[in-house]
Amino acid sequence: MLYWSLVFLVVALIAAVFGFSGIAAASAGIARVLFGLFLILFVVSFVFQLLHA
Repeated sequence: MLYWSLVFLVVALIAAVFGFSGIAAASAGIARVLFGLFLILFVVSFVFQLLHA
């Protein structure tokens, strides 16, 4: 489960780079939504890992 937490964190960071840096201005809104989604998934899976460790 910790593996998935790290995967979600990496995907969230990649989405943040594209969404907040202006590299992909046309898809910045989508990248911001993906950043939020994967950040939430990271936190949920990390907390789940801590509770069931």
